[in-house]
Amino acid sequence: MATSVFRIALPVSAAELNEWHARPGAFARLASPWQRIEILEAARTLDPGARARVRLHVGPFPVEWVAEHVEHVPGVRFRDVARSGPFEKFDHTHTFGPGGEGRSVLEDRIEWELPFGRVGRLAEPFARRELARTFAYRHRITAWDLACHAKWPASRKKWRVLVTGAHGLIGSALVPFLTAGGHEVVTLSLRGPFEPALGEQPFDAVVHLAGEPIATGRWTAAKRERILMSRVDGTRALCEYLARRRVKPSVLISASAVGIYGDRADEVLDEPILAGSGFLADVCREWEAATRVASEAGIRVVNLRLGVVLSASGGALRKLLMPFQLGLGGRIGSGRQYMSWIALDDLLGVVAHLLDDESVKGPVNAVAPDPVTNADFTATLARVLRRPALLPLPASVARAAFGEVADELLLASQRVIPERLLETGHHFGWPTLEAALRHVLGRIDSPAEPGRPPPGNDERRSALTADRRIP
Repeated sequence: MATSVFRIALPVSAAELNEWHARPGAFARLASPWQRIEILEAARTLDPGARARVRLHVGPFPVEWVAEHVEHVPGVRFRDVARSGPFEKFDHTHTFGPGGEGRSVLEDRIEWELPFGRVGRLAEPFARRELARTFAYRHRITAWDLACHAKWPASRKKWRVLVTGAHGLIGSALVPFLTAGGHEVVTLSLRGPFEPALGEQPFDAVVHLAGEPIATGRWTAAKRERILMSRVDGTRALCEYLARRRVKPSVLISASAVGIYGDRADEVLDEPILAGSGFLADVCREWEAATRVASEAGIRVVNLRLGVVLSASGGALRKLLMPFQLGLGGRIGSGRQYMSWIALDDLLGVVAHLLDDESVKGPVNAVAPDPVTNADFTATLARVLRRPALLPLPASVARAAFGEVADELLLASQRVIPERLLETGHHFGWPTLEAALRHVLGRIDSPAEPGRPPPGNDERRSALTADRRIP
């Protein structure tokens, strides 16, 4: 039987570390996004007898993995064993050891064995690499989430948060992020009458993410209408409901997008820059205006202008992976258009920061401080995947294939910086594109990125500010 051991030092006590693992959401947060994991059942506790079931893919084949907790010593360790799955044996002990005052050491020790005897042992080097890759990601997520939640004052450790769009790319990560942090989450669909269902139950905060997907299908007249109405009408209805409530939430974070700036070539764009032109710019302008009724009712409103959200589990990056993995990727159009992006886990940290910082309201650019051209983006993705990027997609072909979506999403240039976040002292975990891609794709086998650290937030901010062009 083989043994793999992974450790990380964390700035929380062993008791706090145990508590984080025991909360709803922690299991989902630790699932590797590149492994196509579907959680069928999460263990409700760490106590013996509790089980977790997931469906994952080993190559093209779906496999159900069932893990059962067999030991739990609170604040010290818990242990689970696989009852079914891709391993013949898989015995995992999570130990929370002391690491000095207010600190701890998380150790994951796995004793494992592959099926098929001697034949299976030929795959042991691959299995060791995959375990190292997986647990490096798990440890990065554990450290990041604990750091994000540790900044909240004691009075806000257990908020009640209403989330719309909880099944989308962002919402499906935000809900477990919040619940693992000790908060209670109520989800809401805006497709039906929601006021009777919610009534006057209290909410400390609202995160509004719901809206018709913009990157799927051609923009027919009916699609354009759905995009506009789902954002503007849905947001207005929600804000009117919040404004009527006797007890109002203290903050509403409402999604918007960097599309509000339109196609601006290489102009550096921060929050005071006026909106541009185009369909998406018009949608975002009305979308943000629909939140005015909430701010007029005394609710702190943050308009979260989202860039391209990077995750291996969905969104734009997931669509790019297959052609790039096959060596069929390349720049789109000239490649000179700027892309403003953010790693999904960094975006969760942004939301936590905005929920906490009462000084922030109005538009906030939710992007990393490292906008890149499309040529740089595709070259970096190819390098991380160790594939060539030799097949460009001409603008004419993109327009023929995608219609208006090509001009608004693929060929438009938005060089956006998170000026408001930087001013408020927000820290980005993955501020450079290569670090972010290696994180979300699991292309590093240690919790921290090796080599020279990326430029700090202040350094990136100074470089971009020096290059700003204001018409």
